Amino acid sequence: MIHYIDEFPGREIKIGDQNYLYFGGTAYLGLQTDKRFQRILIRNIRKYGTNYGASRISNIRLSVYDQAENYLTKLVGSEACSTLSSGYLAGQFVSQYFNSSAYKVFYAPNSHPALHLSENNTSCTYEDLKRELEVYLKQPSAGTPVVFLDAIDFTGNSYPNFNGLKTMPLNKIIVVADDSHGIGVVGDNGGGVFKTLLALGAREIIVCCSLGKGFGLQAGAVFGTRKRIQSMTETAFYGGASPATPATLATILDTGEILANKREKLNKRMLQFRKQLPENHNFSIMDGHPAISFANKEFTFYLEKNNIIVTNFPYPNEDSSTMSRIVLSSSHKKKDLSKLSHLIKKYFSAQI
Repeated sequence: MIHYIDEFPGREIKIGDQNYLYFGGTAYLGLQTDKRFQRILIRNIRKYGTNYGASRISNIRLSVYDQAENYLTKLVGSEACSTLSSGYLAGQFVSQYFNSSAYKVFYAPNSHPALHLSENNTSCTYEDLKRELEVYLKQPSAGTPVVFLDAIDFTGNSYPNFNGLKTMPLNKIIVVADDSHGIGVVGDNGGGVFKTLLALGAREIIVCCSLGKGFGLQAGAVFGTRKRIQSMTETAFYGGASPATPATLATILDTGEILANKREKLNKRMLQFRKQLPENHNFSIMDGHPAISFANKEFTFYLEKNNIIVTNFPYPNEDSSTMSRIVLSSSHKKKDLSKLSHLIKKYFSAQI
């Protein structure tokens, strides 16, 4: 069911005259409604303005861009980084870059539309993808294969162990991973999956992402080798696009302590919740990530009748399967999780 609301959905939302607990969305660290975080962002807006519509290659350049990109580079563990105005643009930036005869692009199952230049070339399974790669690499005129995937695809094939990717001939391919649901939340200090992917021994690793989920700010980023990032930022695509707002990037630099505290709180909430789950639950849970997937429409309706709303809609379009998730956030209180876990236990005990 579609609901319209009039303010950002925090731990609670109001629909009509009724209050609900909200366990949905992607505000994993609860930054969007955090007063201290907002004050820092507003302070930076006063300094840098509400928008900066100039090209990054113009003759006047704000130093905060390089400062933020150096910070993110160290956080993630890559050689270099470039920021953009959104995660979707970051994905399209990488896709357009590899759209040439020197490369052959492949898409892993469940890869995000932001990574695609068309909708008809996604492999159905990792077994299919491996077979397609092996056939292609045998061609005498084969270019370099580039495999696009979602780092966190909520199926268990990717994060945390990347079992599907490990079956690929990694030393011969470039791996591009969308880490929008991971950066800021998982990995050392919220650095995401870059270091994990790097350890798999691929020919090259590139990570693109939105910063809107883990960092609570409208921006995107691409991480990779210094040579690759330099080559990408020399394209007309990059030079012709407006950048992320400088106030956004300044806020990333100024809020590291807040994010660290929020991640610590989120980890405690995840531990509390999972200890309270009944043994006979049928949720899909990823270690270290706050989104819990399930496929049960009746359970969604049951929660809503008990004043809890979760993520539940077809994604990425109306013809897609329904995406149903319970999403924990650092903004949730212990009593919120206790109520949710009590309802879950009650529901599953009735199924026995």
